[in-house]
Amino acid sequence: MYRGKLCLAPMVRAGELPTRLLALQNGCDLVWSPEIIDKKLIKTQRNVNKHINSIDYTLENGTLVFRTIPNLEKGKLIFQIGSADPELAVEAALKVVQDVDGIDLNSGCPKHFSIHSGMGAALLSTPDLLCSILSNLVTRVGTPFAKPISVKIRLLPEMKDTLSLVERLCATGIQNITVHCRTREMRNREHPIRDYLLDIYKICHSHKVSLIINGAIKDRLQFNSLRKELNLPDDIGGMIAEAAETNPTVFNGTGGIKEWWVIMNKYINLAMLWDNNFGNTKYMLSRIIPGKSPVFQYVARCKDYDQLKHVQNIINEKNGTVLEDPSVYLQSMVKNSKKKAKVKVKRQLNKETTTTTEDTQQSKKVKV
Repeated sequence: MYRGKLCLAPMVRAGELPTRLLALQNGCDLVWSPEIIDKKLIKTQRNVNKHINSIDYTLENGTLVFRTIPNLEKGKLIFQIGSADPELAVEAALKVVQDVDGIDLNSGCPKHFSIHSGMGAALLSTPDLLCSILSNLVTRVGTPFAKPISVKIRLLPEMKDTLSLVERLCATGIQNITVHCRTREMRNREHPIRDYLLDIYKICHSHKVSLIINGAIKDRLQFNSLRKELNLPDDIGGMIAEAAETNPTVFNGTGGIKEWWVIMNKYINLAMLWDNNFGNTKYMLSRIIPGKSPVFQYVARCKDYDQLKHVQNIINEKNGTVLEDPSVYLQSMVKNSKKKAKVKVKRQLNKETTTTTEDTQQSKKVKV
């Protein structure tokens, strides 16, 4: 399933449904969901959203945690779980396994939101626990449901320790290892360490485990060149993160669509079609649109999809320039919103006052 594939990395905020779909439309082979913590996933309820034909996992208060479109992502969706407990990992995986094509354990993210409570890259320091989680996922989720289990890791400071860890991971029964070719302490601006990828590959190959590499991969053309440059076998896959966050079309084999406004339009259309959270859509557009473009500021001022659609419609499709200044329109929308908010508050106060008066009158009647 994973061999030789070029994949969209698991990215919090950036890896939601519109990004995944845009990547798949442009040649991406497999897409990872954002990391979702086990306890949060366990609290969700699975709902069939008949309005857009999606499968939604939501909390009791209605907050959407995860959404997938089965007929568009089937066979290509890997769900990443954040966990530091075998039982919770299994419970979370069982919750979602019917709607995804594989379960991945995050053991590579060094950020605080991931490593707190021993999750993410913190698991690299507790290999016994890491292997226990994977073994349980394989035997209790992967095997019964015929779904592959995988793990994403970072390099350890010493080569021998990394190779020893890979050996142990492969022995758990997983089907794929994704290696971010940096250590936990390294930042993304630092050049990846690729000196001993062949050694890692040999261990994986001996266990019939596929290998995907991650770190500073820009697009499909560069990835193909990188494999040749490093004399890596064609069945080693690649994973793109940062480059795909700003341009989800980089998988298409030509370096991706160059015109940011074309990418922006495609993203907005997908976000609106599949009812993506508006705040998340604005975040992604802030990654796609150049900060120096006037469009960046106009989008930042939008409060809903109607306003965003207005801005989208005044952009020249040929060169990304603005055909007219939307400031007056956006300002009028802000005033209208304030008026509606005041009316809503006034109605609520009147309702509360009426209720209080009725309660007081009722109380007097009771006393009489």
